[in-house]
Amino acid sequence: MTTRTTGPVQSPALGGLLRGFRRGCTVEGTGFARGTRRTPGLRREELALLAGVSVDYLVQLEQGRAARPSAPVVAALARALRLTDDGTALLHRAAGLAAPTGSVRREVPAAAERLVERLGPLPAAVYSADWWLLRWNAAWTVLLGDPLAQRGRQRNVVWHEMVEPNPRVWREPAQDEVFRDAIVGDLRVALVEHPDDAELVDLVEALTGRSPEFVERWTSARPARYRGMRKRVDHAGVGALTLDGDVLEVPGGDVRVVVYSAAPGSADAERLTRLTGGGGGGAAGGAASSARPMRA
Repeated sequence: MTTRTTGPVQSPALGGLLRGFRRGCTVEGTGFARGTRRTPGLRREELALLAGVSVDYLVQLEQGRAARPSAPVVAALARALRLTDDGTALLHRAAGLAAPTGSVRREVPAAAERLVERLGPLPAAVYSADWWLLRWNAAWTVLLGDPLAQRGRQRNVVWHEMVEPNPRVWREPAQDEVFRDAIVGDLRVALVEHPDDAELVDLVEALTGRSPEFVERWTSARPARYRGMRKRVDHAGVGALTLDGDVLEVPGGDVRVVVYSAAPGSADAERLTRLTGGGGGGAAGGAASSARPMRA
């Protein structure tokens, strides 16, 4: 990933903050195994993966040797570290950047954490207002693949749809048109509500540069919140499943929970139960990951 390198070399304070925040970030809920660790917190390799930056660049930042990072990179690190608003503002100031105002909230509320954990065999995930994947449970991984294997913007729904679609998810052509308009229209709402969010602006600019389809839909789609729709998932283990993808709004947080389910007693419900192991579901996985782009 390359970064914009304007301005003077950063203050060493940023490196110290990064190291402190990294060591204070718990491994639980990140998708990484605790294992045997010589020091607490996240390893550099883990933070780099979650934030979408190279390990070498992260080392340079922590040692104060890198040029001042861009606002999107700092925002990505703050999200990966699961910082509070105060911590995020402090990290921006240490990087010589203005603290973000009107930014998308990417902290996962405790209620959303509990909901995803307790949904059991139903695939569930938490997304930010601009459709970055923040948390997911084991059933989600079994159904759609392991998000930790996705790099850069692959963990953003709009980017996935416009640039790198998930081959497992299939829709009728008419449904596909409706969904793509709906998801782009939802992103337009996010930009209206958070016009100064550096990551959101960066995402829209990247989509504009990569996808003519996105540009067309951006100008024509009606701004409206996405409420979910039915989809078909082709899974190698159990075959095709037709599932309802419902979007649940979470009070007190700028996030939404997406849940996949099937009608009780249907063949799809039976296949989904067989796939996810009945009532087991598993513990929640994933991290408050920025999934920043790995630019060439």
